[in-house]
Amino acid sequence: MSRKSLAALAAGATVVALAAMSPLSPSAAARSAPQAERGDGERTVVVYRVPTHDRSDAQKLISSGYDLVERRQGDDLFVMGDPSTAAGLRRLGFAPTVAETMKKPLPHKPPTAAPTTGVNADTYYGGYHTVDGHYAHLDQVAAQHPDMATVVTYGQSWLRQNGRGGHDLKAICVTKMKQGDCRLSPDATKPRFFLMSQIHAREITTGEVSWRWIDTLVGGYGKDPDVTALMDSTEMWVVPITNPDGVDIVASGGDNPILQRKNADDAQGSSCGWTGQTGVDLNRNAGTHWGGLGTSTQPCSEIYLGPAADSEPENSALEGLWRKLYPAVRTGTGDSDPAPATAKGLMISLHSDASMVLLPWEADHSLHTGNDAALRALAGKLGSITGYQSGQAGEILYDASGGSDDWTYDKLGLASLTIEIGDSDGRGCSGFTPAFSCQDSYFWPKLKPALVYAAQQAAAPYRTTDGDDDSAHARH
Repeated sequence: MSRKSLAALAAGATVVALAAMSPLSPSAAARSAPQAERGDGERTVVVYRVPTHDRSDAQKLISSGYDLVERRQGDDLFVMGDPSTAAGLRRLGFAPTVAETMKKPLPHKPPTAAPTTGVNADTYYGGYHTVDGHYAHLDQVAAQHPDMATVVTYGQSWLRQNGRGGHDLKAICVTKMKQGDCRLSPDATKPRFFLMSQIHAREITTGEVSWRWIDTLVGGYGKDPDVTALMDSTEMWVVPITNPDGVDIVASGGDNPILQRKNADDAQGSSCGWTGQTGVDLNRNAGTHWGGLGTSTQPCSEIYLGPAADSEPENSALEGLWRKLYPAVRTGTGDSDPAPATAKGLMISLHSDASMVLLPWEADHSLHTGNDAALRALAGKLGSITGYQSGQAGEILYDASGGSDDWTYDKLGLASLTIEIGDSDGRGCSGFTPAFSCQDSYFWPKLKPALVYAAQQAAAPYRTTDGDDDSAHARH
């Protein structure tokens, strides 16, 4: 998709650069909007630090419609909005302080096109890769290493399914090929490690980590003993762009990325004005604990769960791929029914930027899976490698229902985790859009050993009991 098309998509979808949800009615929110608008087509976006006092405060903010950023420091949460958001937070009894102020493109004006940085203009914002750039990379890797990689098209995005542009949905399987490898069948000989990123489009670091993971696997074979052993023994599956329509919108901002979180599904309302962002939050749409804590039924909310469970083609196609790759070994349907200890396979969903490793159930921290001890040990080990805190989402961040890792554990018994990539060391690389230089200088050196370790556990993830468990559950 061209830059011109990207800009047109952003304008035509009428998406808000960033939701600043408040308890105001749509008409009241619209009246307050001009105070935040600049004549040059930008909007003032503010990140507020919000001290909380108990667990219910997170749900209070969510139910009131605020864009709760995936970040927590101690008892403080972070809300993204505009200059008018502070008043609404104070009316709810909170005492917000400004943590960051940005200028972002307005939704109703075409953003400035990204500068051309190569023949195919496949990058934006200093080097981040567009959807076309990621897909060209997958094809290039498969063409250059046919003995190590193959690309699979597993579905279509919402826009493509509705004849409005969009993209196919693509994955890559990376392994040292033997007969029968990378088949779409759950009876694979090798264990499978699955990595997915940018289900939330604005979390642009995650796609770059997936890019580097693919290159490390094919480039390290025969050179790095750990990578060579992995390639010989394990299939590594990667979906670098889970939400391509959303990423198109992000990239259309060029050097000022639009902070689109959701997909481009505008069937429930094509314009949210100043009250939010069109689309469905794909990480609230999966058919596990759908409609539970941490979701909204308001189409303009950043955490809009969609009209029905698994309503979005990006999710239903991905779930179809997972069913082809992994057997359903968790036969019970109760929240505490375990997967067998002998189960193979591991899935990690990358998000940003909370600096955490999260385990199921993310929908409700008062519920624990039947494999809680093993998952906590695994998350704790990954936390010790990255320097991140680990635990269930509601223990250390906030509850969030309808997520992909809950679905894969629930429906398949697949060991599943979320890594929230973040700046846990104060390196100036925080937020959804850190400088591109942070990818090689900071994030990849932190994530590479964690992903190598995680992939090594795919053969027997529920037998991981020797990790350093620093999870919140262990402290309570």
